[in-house]
Amino acid sequence: MKAPQLLSGRAVALCYLVAFWSGFFVMGVELLGGRLLAPNFGSSIYVWGALITIFMLSLSLGYLAGGRYSQRNPSLAKLGMLLAAAALTTLPVLPLSGSTLEDLAIAIPDPRFGSLAAAALLFFVPTFFAGMVSPYCVRLLVDSEESSGRRAGQLYFVSTFGSAAGTILTSFYLVLWLELNTIILSMIGISSVLAVFTGVMQGKKA
Repeated sequence: MKAPQLLSGRAVALCYLVAFWSGFFVMGVELLGGRLLAPNFGSSIYVWGALITIFMLSLSLGYLAGGRYSQRNPSLAKLGMLLAAAALTTLPVLPLSGSTLEDLAIAIPDPRFGSLAAAALLFFVPTFFAGMVSPYCVRLLVDSEESSGRRAGQLYFVSTFGSAAGTILTSFYLVLWLELNTIILSMIGISSVLAVFTGVMQGKKA
């Protein structure tokens, strides 16, 4: 298996950075999702079970789609587009978490299925796109069959480390320093900037 092009050292580092940030972003949003659902559905084990289910399901489908998408002329520019898609589809989370969730809680009074529907409405699409990032990065990084296992292991280590960092920093610090909306918008902003930078690197033929 050959990569479409040999990436420069900076481009390789960028792929790892994107994978790290994608993991951070997913876990940060997931933790904040519990707070968004709490006013209408509470914070019981049902709510967290619903959130985890939706995030795991959408990530798994995203991994599958990302692997398939990476087979068609993979590039840094397309990687940036995936990152941008995850960021932009997170934007509706904030307006939808208001009256829309109130109406949903009334329509589905069972907290189990109500929270499951709410989690799917808010987070399925952005998490799906975020899930596409890691397998796409693997495709860009692998330049030979011999390096495929090592590259994949390194990439998923970095991504999972990012998830751990996103979990600890969001739950221990960010929620104490910033408003929930500010945290989400800041994460969206960082993702967007990183997506643009990834596209610029493609333009420089990294």
